[in-house]
Amino acid sequence: MTKTEISLNIGSLQQAYAYGNLTPLQVVEQVVATIGDDAHTAWIHRIDIAMLRERAQALMARGPEGLPLWGIPFAIKDNIDLAGVPTTAGCPAYAYTPEVSATVVQRLLDAGAIAIGKTNLDQFATGLNGTRSPYGACRNAFDPDYVSGGSSAGSAVSVALGQVSFSLGTDTAGSGRVPAGFNNLVGLKPSLGLLSTQGVVPACRSLDAVSIFALTADDAQQVFAVAHGFDAQDAYSRPAQPHGFDFGHAANVRIGIPRADQLQFLGDAGYAACFAEALAHAQNLGAELVEIDFEPFFETARLLYEGPWVAERYQAIRAFIDAQPEAVFPVTREITLGGAKPLAADAFAAQYRLRALQRRCAEAWSQMDCILVPTSPTIHRIATMLEQPIARNSDFGIYTNFVNLLDYAAIAVPASFRADGLPFGVTFIAPAHQDQPLLHLAQRWQKALQGRAATLGATGHSAKPHEAATAVPSGQIQVAVCGAHLQSQPLNPQLTSRGARLVQRTTAAPVYRLYALPDGKRPGLVRVAEGGAAIEVEVWELPGAQFGSFVDGIPAPLGIGRTLLADGSAVAGFICEPEGLDGARDITAFGGWRAYRVQG
Repeated sequence: MTKTEISLNIGSLQQAYAYGNLTPLQVVEQVVATIGDDAHTAWIHRIDIAMLRERAQALMARGPEGLPLWGIPFAIKDNIDLAGVPTTAGCPAYAYTPEVSATVVQRLLDAGAIAIGKTNLDQFATGLNGTRSPYGACRNAFDPDYVSGGSSAGSAVSVALGQVSFSLGTDTAGSGRVPAGFNNLVGLKPSLGLLSTQGVVPACRSLDAVSIFALTADDAQQVFAVAHGFDAQDAYSRPAQPHGFDFGHAANVRIGIPRADQLQFLGDAGYAACFAEALAHAQNLGAELVEIDFEPFFETARLLYEGPWVAERYQAIRAFIDAQPEAVFPVTREITLGGAKPLAADAFAAQYRLRALQRRCAEAWSQMDCILVPTSPTIHRIATMLEQPIARNSDFGIYTNFVNLLDYAAIAVPASFRADGLPFGVTFIAPAHQDQPLLHLAQRWQKALQGRAATLGATGHSAKPHEAATAVPSGQIQVAVCGAHLQSQPLNPQLTSRGARLVQRTTAAPVYRLYALPDGKRPGLVRVAEGGAAIEVEVWELPGAQFGSFVDGIPAPLGIGRTLLADGSAVAGFICEPEGLDGARDITAFGGWRAYRVQG
């Protein structure tokens, strides 16, 4: 079997396995052959082929049932523990061999995934460029003269080169997004705490996140569904919360973008043109683009490295660097030891400033559902990076450094290519716990770029969500309304004031009759055995926490039951008690409350 016969896209592999066209053993053989002599310096440690064969054969004997990632090869950034394999964090003198795997790695192994090895990184995850490693600079998958992006350099490149299906990285300042942008990948930076950091060498422990690199948003979704979950061993772990309104599937998603005069490309006209194309693509998906003042986001980004958070990087390896400073890569040593200088008072002052910036940034969210930015303003050659390693590295964090400080989730996605063939990517950003809507939006984005159907249907929704889309529940309740709660009608504020969003305009199944109640202000929708008609309804979605107060405000004879819709689905909806129909007028022939109010 040749290299071209194997696609490592997770869906393709699973289909090949299901049809019996491929086995995990064949996949590991091909993976090893594809990596070869590792010309891009993506790997630090690769599992012996004999052990990989043993793992593949064990999985084949076990079978795929109950293992959602059965036979899927993946890579692990070498600051994340894999039992029995050295963890170096990019520093040979620091290396140790863990007895147990990091929680997130173990979850993937338990799901049937095959760990191929540990990947190269900017030492101690300090950098966004991929050159700060004693194992050698990791090279871009599309042009080896250019940086790969870091610090999760090898994790991104190994996926981009078709060596593994997905990989784990970490992301404190953009390390799970910048390499994705430079190598034409999806890079999911989950909400802080959703993927356990137990067994991860910290960079800035309070801001660290384990990230996922994948070929597609569908693949990232599958991995996220397995990898996330509360871990009592991790003091920073937190359970996923309901994500609320799913803007990723909405017809009317509002996307915030920096004002035109605030966009920064550092003279890279190619990237600027690519971003303009990306904005047009977003509009083609039906998005409303909303320009926002991006200065508080930029100022927050500057806090990360210009403020005392570098002290947290120093604290992470304090004992080691104090004892063996010569063992640390020179530029990494310079940056990290700088963290010994800030005073405790400086840290408090920065926290106060951050809180003020968080408030300013929060104000913008009333105008938008998510943010769209370039993943990086430009890309540099390795030679350019080595000439000015700190300044040129900072270029890459302009649109990434603020995300974890503001407790946001983000996903980097491919967008287009510069004229010289180098990839350009964009990043969608949303508040914490909205990882699922981000994944859904990324799925739509990619499918539209690939020419597949991502247009909105008559109901205002895109295609059925991915099978794994219920990994985190929405916490929303849908309710069908047919009268004064319709959009622009007098009682609609009872929905909108509770954060409700219009999901679709449709009709009820033709098993209802509509009556104008005696007060003339409200209708009653009544299910009948025969003689029913399709009545106009709107389906609204509101947070579950607000549903009780909404129901409590509904006066007799109305109440909440189940309404059958034209597509056969059923949602919460208004019902009318039989005695409420005394003196009511049958207005079914009008087809809906609005038409009755105009014509009746």
